[in-house]
Amino acid sequence: MKLADVIAVLESAYPPKTAEKWDAVGLVCGDPDDDVTRVLVCVDPTKSTVDEAVAAGAQLVLAHHPLLLKGVNGVPADDPKGALVHKLIRNRSALYCAHTNADSALPGVSDALANAIGLTITGPLDAAPRTPADVLTTSVPATGGEHVIKALTDAGADVIGLDGTRLELVLPRSRRNAVLNALEAARQDDETGFTLHEMADLPGATGLGRIGELPEAEPLRVFAQRVADALPATIQGVRAAGDPERLIKRVAVCGGAGDSFLGAVRRAGVDAYVTADLRHHPASEHVESGGPALVDVAHWASEWPWCEQAAEILRDAFGGRVDVLVSTRRTDPWTVGATSSAVGGHA
Repeated sequence: MKLADVIAVLESAYPPKTAEKWDAVGLVCGDPDDDVTRVLVCVDPTKSTVDEAVAAGAQLVLAHHPLLLKGVNGVPADDPKGALVHKLIRNRSALYCAHTNADSALPGVSDALANAIGLTITGPLDAAPRTPADVLTTSVPATGGEHVIKALTDAGADVIGLDGTRLELVLPRSRRNAVLNALEAARQDDETGFTLHEMADLPGATGLGRIGELPEAEPLRVFAQRVADALPATIQGVRAAGDPERLIKRVAVCGGAGDSFLGAVRRAGVDAYVTADLRHHPASEHVESGGPALVDVAHWASEWPWCEQAAEILRDAFGGRVDVLVSTRRTDPWTVGATSSAVGGHA
């Protein structure tokens, strides 16, 4: 397969237009005309994972985190990130990054985290709005109205009802003028009118974070162990804030740094929130004010389940024509953990 074919599949699953404005997603280096027979999926494009890709003979590294998130003026080989770009190019390996567009996709990063924990997903935590849409109602001739319907669907509308001569369609609001122009052209001298209604701008099924439920309620101390068992081991491990005996059933999750959603978590009516990079003051204030229990995991560990999800998307698309590997390298930056033996402090 060509790299361009792989990119097309990735951008269908993780549309670049859904990435946050500050993000840097897409092809970092590589020729879209190059052949791809092996892909390595990882969370972080680091020296370790690039070495792994080169050793495995992968022509593409698919990473979650961007390599060049901040603007650069060059990628010299004596710069750590520049060195990775040079190594990739010298070994004819491309780098493609899917970051916040993979976070908000359906399925996305938080779906993978929720599934790993054993949750049945019920919806997003922070829902993205649906594409603004209109409903168009008009009439078509009892016979020979097919050309009108075809003109409208070609212009971007979808038929949702046809009752005799009464035709109802839904269309993206951005296609309104195109569809109305197509209607006028298709009916020519027909003076039959139409009605157009704007649909309410309701939350959609995509967005950041997920809400789900456990099969049965369990104490926070048991749930925290469930999370630890579901994710790869890290020096940090898993820590929880809240009453250890509090029963947990309805859970919010957000892969990656998620303390910006603490307000949404409180409004969601969940029993616990699983995410990474929780800070002391927001977490303390959240718990003190009676919010849901918090379960804090390592950033890398919270996003690692996505690697298998992305790998399966490529395997399903290309079957045996592309070998897709998931990185086994732990790129969590923390390498040493210690527990104080000092006496002092009370719970």
